[in-house]
Amino acid sequence: MSGLVLGLGDLSASMLPQVGGKAANLGELLAAGLPVPGGFCLTTEAYVQAVGPLGLAEVHEALRDTPADDLDALAGLAARARSLITSAELPTAVAGEVLAAYRALDGVPVAVRSSATAEDLPFASFAGQQDTYLNVIDAVALLDAVRKCWASLWTDRAVAYRASRNIDPATVALAVVVQRMVDAEAAGVMFTANPVTGRRREAVIDASPGLGEAVVSGAVNPDHFVVDTASGAILQRRLGDKRTVVRPLPGGGTEHVDHGAGADQARADTPCLTDAQIRELAALGSKAEAHYGAPQDTEWALDGGGRLWLTQSRPITTLYPVPSKAPARRGPGDELRVYLCFSLAQGLTRPLTPMGLAALRQIGSSVAAAAGFDVPDRRGGPPPYVEAGQRIFVDLTAAARSTVGRRIIPSVFDIMEARSAKVLRSVFDDPRLSITRRTPWDLLRHVVPVAVRFRIPEAALRALVRPEAALKRLNRFTADFNATLELPRGASPRQRLDHAEDILSRLFPNLPAVLPLAGLGFAMLGLAGKLLGAGKLFGAGKDGAGSNSNTDLQPVLRGLPNNVTTEMDLELWRVATSIKSDPDSVAVLTGHAPAVLAHRFAAGELPAAAQAGLAGFLARYGHRAVAEIDVGMPRWRDDPAHILGVLANYLRLEDPERAPDRQFSKAAAEAEAQIERLVAEARSRGRLRAVTVRAALRRARLFAGLRELPKFQIVLALAEVRKQLAEVGAVLAEQTRLARADDIFFLDFAEAHQALDGADMQDLVAQRQGPYYLELERRHIPRMLLSDGTEPETLLTDGGTAAGALSGSPASAGTVTAPARVILDPVGAHLEPGEILVAPSTDPGWTPLFLTAGGLVMEMGGPNSHGAVVAREYGIPAVVGVADATSLLSTGQEVTVDGGAGTVVPRAAVPGTVVPDAAVPGK
Repeated sequence: MSGLVLGLGDLSASMLPQVGGKAANLGELLAAGLPVPGGFCLTTEAYVQAVGPLGLAEVHEALRDTPADDLDALAGLAARARSLITSAELPTAVAGEVLAAYRALDGVPVAVRSSATAEDLPFASFAGQQDTYLNVIDAVALLDAVRKCWASLWTDRAVAYRASRNIDPATVALAVVVQRMVDAEAAGVMFTANPVTGRRREAVIDASPGLGEAVVSGAVNPDHFVVDTASGAILQRRLGDKRTVVRPLPGGGTEHVDHGAGADQARADTPCLTDAQIRELAALGSKAEAHYGAPQDTEWALDGGGRLWLTQSRPITTLYPVPSKAPARRGPGDELRVYLCFSLAQGLTRPLTPMGLAALRQIGSSVAAAAGFDVPDRRGGPPPYVEAGQRIFVDLTAAARSTVGRRIIPSVFDIMEARSAKVLRSVFDDPRLSITRRTPWDLLRHVVPVAVRFRIPEAALRALVRPEAALKRLNRFTADFNATLELPRGASPRQRLDHAEDILSRLFPNLPAVLPLAGLGFAMLGLAGKLLGAGKLFGAGKDGAGSNSNTDLQPVLRGLPNNVTTEMDLELWRVATSIKSDPDSVAVLTGHAPAVLAHRFAAGELPAAAQAGLAGFLARYGHRAVAEIDVGMPRWRDDPAHILGVLANYLRLEDPERAPDRQFSKAAAEAEAQIERLVAEARSRGRLRAVTVRAALRRARLFAGLRELPKFQIVLALAEVRKQLAEVGAVLAEQTRLARADDIFFLDFAEAHQALDGADMQDLVAQRQGPYYLELERRHIPRMLLSDGTEPETLLTDGGTAAGALSGSPASAGTVTAPARVILDPVGAHLEPGEILVAPSTDPGWTPLFLTAGGLVMEMGGPNSHGAVVAREYGIPAVVGVADATSLLSTGQEVTVDGGAGTVVPRAAVPGTVVPDAAVPGK
């Protein structure tokens, strides 16, 4: 053979470029000894030979020049490509080999399936974009089906998909699988892990009479079975109505037979599969999963003789990966483990770069070592540290099995991220997580030495008695620490790399220096609440009146001093204010894209007011960034495009009453007025009570804003780490150990040392970049995972909310009705003044957007999370912890946010609203 046609038994995963994903997977299944209908594959070389003379090169060129968002133009070019392919005859050599292989199958009915080179892969979402033709029964129909499969590579959807991901149209090709048709009594799909809950070793089977097309296309309500593959127990059994059956026609092709409602109740009440067949099918799925080493999405068929066949297998791309240290397989002796997503808790939904993960492992190791935990390998992270999906998770199993842990951790999350608290409490009900520790000794033996060593009680007491002196002492500490970050000029690359690691190992003292003061602020707020008999801090007061209650403490936290994040945002507003008085700066900033402006700033070519204002801001805050805990992310001083975009947004704000500095001053004045009201209320119950309440609230305002300072200091240090690593990367790029200087962020510290020793790291970087960029597209990140893959949140049921309303945690009181703006990434985001910002989570890099937002809705967070604190300080209504808000709400949709009740009520979507792909999960 010439390589145009290959038998399925001759195929393997290594032949993906020649045979495509579907064919390669079928070859793998046959090699594993699994039952697969025989057949052959028309390779991509046949496609290339067939379409080469047709003029597709001109279409390819036109597609490269067409913007990804010009869907009409893309569709026109796609139609042209399809027409060229379907109107041409197959080359003689190609047709001859296809027909010879077909005759070897004795002319039986066949299924003709597209097999794209980029589909059915762990890292792609192409599956289902090309066509399949069933029950093809003669040579003419076979050749026609081959042409149609080739043409399906150029459907509007497939072309738009590739354009959105910058895939060169000339690099795609299509193979075609031709298989014996199974005369199916029943068929369907099977997932070898539960795609809803994520639980591994739990097969989910959908089955229907006739061909599996009815199930795949969604044309039928199938029978549904869930099987525990470890024990064979059928955990769930739900029979569908099975009204529609897809059957082969005698003359070729298929028909959909609709039995109608109630036409055959016996059919609906009779399962398609016996219990024995269900278990046999689940066992086949387990074998396929074991062969591939990953859960599989399979299609199957049961023939008239009772034999089961697998007709397709591909990875389940929607499953979130199990953490790296989780038990490989779940069995009766395996301990269930509980993992919390630390990345999400930090407001980070995107993956971290390999160097970003390496840096956080070292920080975690230094914290654990300071607390007296054994850390065998500081570069590997402390024992509770795990990674999954290039994000950080923390193993909470020990806390979940401790009486003290069960009491403390959910209480912390009640404030920081209320939905996670609810999920965690539900996990405690799992009988596999029985309590094994009933005393606080394990906790105390780690906490008490740290408290003594860093004089935490003394610092808190000193701050209580002399608050201003405590602030001065803190300022001296931070200044002294910051002075140790920079490395003298002339340092060698090795010294720079060692210095970066040294900085990471010295970050822990920042926490005990700052947190006692911030904690004291919230403790004083709690004390005042007890003395006043106040209701919930972030919800309604004791009279149920929410923020109108005289005993509501929430307004006290508005306009807080000593908050580095709000100081940063207000400084940026002041820059915008100064620019507004310069017409040339306004014209340039509002008339060009942020990327262009960033280039002009780097060249010193912005108008003087804009150039000087931005330079001054970056001198103080240029170490910050979106996703700033990742040293692999550029800082604002590296790329100020985001800040320039925010400045352009600020320049559109015309209502002086909505000016952020005025709003902040107003919020601070309201806080002072509320303190006076609360003191007056306390005075009616005794003079001493009033004095105590005033002192407590004053200290609450003075110290509560410091909660942002530890992260500010850590990020300042991380920026210096990034600077040193960038210098090392530049040297490695000059030595061709790396292709680009920034590629160093796709290594870890040990690998960077190896590169300095002479190792070429270009291939390793390339291997890591593909999965990283694909992880950027993942939209659903679980708050919590179990070691068997289960996402506990999927097992929760929400109730008690008004019809159509979304519920979350009250974060900042007030009510606003306005259009929503769903934003998944703040870089380059456009937010009209007064719009409600709907985001998955936020970190300080998002907060410049808050200044012009009318309200805030977040999927993550609790009333004391970063976004909630900043929203309160700006006085904008906010609800956090709203599950799936970015997918349930759409840009342009009018919503009412009640920050006191914790509800988001959407109205019907605005007719004609187009939601950008950037705002749509999964795109």
